[in-house]
Amino acid sequence: MLITEQTIKVKELEWFYRQVEGNRETVLLLHGLPSHSFGWCEVMEKLAQPGFKAIAPDWIGSGFSAKPDKRDFAYTPEAFINALTDLIEALKLETFHLVVQGFLGELGLQYAVRHTEKIKRLVILNTPLTTKAKLPWKMRQWGIPFVGDMLTQDPLLVDRTLEGGSGFVISEENLAVYRKPYLKSSSVGRALVATIQQLQLEETMAEIETGLANWDKPSLIIWGMADPWLTVESAENLAASNSNIKIFKLPEAKHYPQEHWAAEISEKMIQFFPR
Repeated sequence: MLITEQTIKVKELEWFYRQVEGNRETVLLLHGLPSHSFGWCEVMEKLAQPGFKAIAPDWIGSGFSAKPDKRDFAYTPEAFINALTDLIEALKLETFHLVVQGFLGELGLQYAVRHTEKIKRLVILNTPLTTKAKLPWKMRQWGIPFVGDMLTQDPLLVDRTLEGGSGFVISEENLAVYRKPYLKSSSVGRALVATIQQLQLEETMAEIETGLANWDKPSLIIWGMADPWLTVESAENLAASNSNIKIFKLPEAKHYPQEHWAAEISEKMIQFFPR
């Protein structure tokens, strides 16, 4: 299936996104740090086979989307959610299935609990779910003044983080795509520093905990059980406390399960989404 690369300017921000066409419901896939939409390509191809339309944007500050100066974009959860809301409106997505993963994926959950009317079904892959979730030290370092400024200018940061979090080797060909934004401009590193510094994870997770406690849309958690940064306990507790949420466990997968288990993840999504 042909994945197209597109850009759209929404207000003052230019978004980059990947898309596959289909005649069934739209699936919106949101990546985590420090990845970008390329990580969803294999999943998108498989979703397209039974006819789903799939859209995977690069978050503002990530990948090939705009990386505005922090004077022009606050890099707070509120700024990201407002920008995402504008993008969804610009893409004319009335309702859609939402898939989130990783740190930044929680902002997709925050959007969902504020806009439940837009979400048909929700899929969560290794995303923080409670106020107990903590940013791993590897990522916290990116927000330290001076230290983070140096670390985030190293393109190999992507290799170390994605392979460290996924636990398996990623092909050099794929790593070259992930590195490309870091090689093009220093702005992606500066945006990453600002994102970490303004993450406000505890406040965001408090809103998500409240929202998901009463969540009434069919939802599926797909969890890499060997995740070095997030424990499965929060996902298990959520599924046990809300009958609308089911959990599927991938025993060997870690923080970025879509990197090496795209086939299994896609199969579960296709079974889960209505026919």
